[in-house]
Amino acid sequence: MLQQLVNGLILGSVYALLALGYTMVYGIIKLINFAHGDIYMMGAFIGYYLINHFKLNFFVALILSMVLTAALGVVIEFLAYRPLRHATRIAVLITAIGVSFFLEYGMVWLVGANTRAFPQALKTVKYDLGPVSVTNVQLTILGVALALMLALQFIVQKTKMGKAMRAVSVDSDAAQLMGINVNSTISFTFALGSALAGAAGVLIGLYYNSIDPLMGMVPGIKAFVAAVLGGIGIVPGAALGGFIIGLLETFSVSIGFSSYRDAVVYAVLIIILLVRPAGILGKSVKEKV
Repeated sequence: MLQQLVNGLILGSVYALLALGYTMVYGIIKLINFAHGDIYMMGAFIGYYLINHFKLNFFVALILSMVLTAALGVVIEFLAYRPLRHATRIAVLITAIGVSFFLEYGMVWLVGANTRAFPQALKTVKYDLGPVSVTNVQLTILGVALALMLALQFIVQKTKMGKAMRAVSVDSDAAQLMGINVNSTISFTFALGSALAGAAGVLIGLYYNSIDPLMGMVPGIKAFVAAVLGGIGIVPGAALGGFIIGLLETFSVSIGFSSYRDAVVYAVLIIILLVRPAGILGKSVKEKV
């Protein structure tokens, strides 16, 4: 049981990083960015090439992957979403799905559809701690994920850009009147969310030792479920939801429901939407007519 708890927390930390990107973008412009899971896939492939072909240190490759996926997020926002800022919700949603397919099948065209082994950049060392055994790779994944979550919380709560992000999420028109550059703030939010997704892609590649161009589809949806579960638009809620989904998935496998682990996650989404639509940390707000 304790072993499954540890495994669930490590997997959940990756889902939490992904969910944070969803929740930040939704909090700012009320957009469900369904291409977010594919940015995670791009991060995994960037990390793969940096480690495998350029022989970079794992942590250097991780940081560069975050930088490049952040740039990709800004480009996507500028080209695909910004022109539709005042369009209908359905138009933006269809565009997000289109960007997702473009990234997926663009990568299939570029690198092929085959699964490839992610380079083991860290030599695995196993630690036996009584009933629990962990590896240095698992500890690295958990440590990096927690450090990035704390850094995000610091940026959102303590920096000038974080204050601008919170202002735009409440009322973008009022924020603009107060001198905040709304476009720059939205671009920064996309960059931040995409950097976290890129980091998650590299970490999961290291964890599972395999990547492919369609790897972002299912984790992207699960991260969206995590964001809704915790309270979409709320940063701590997304992190909490990610850990819960990771634990649920791990325990589903441990009790023999490995074939149904995805179904368990989607069942949780249905239940939370029926029982508490605002999520665990969300507050139900009545809209004024």
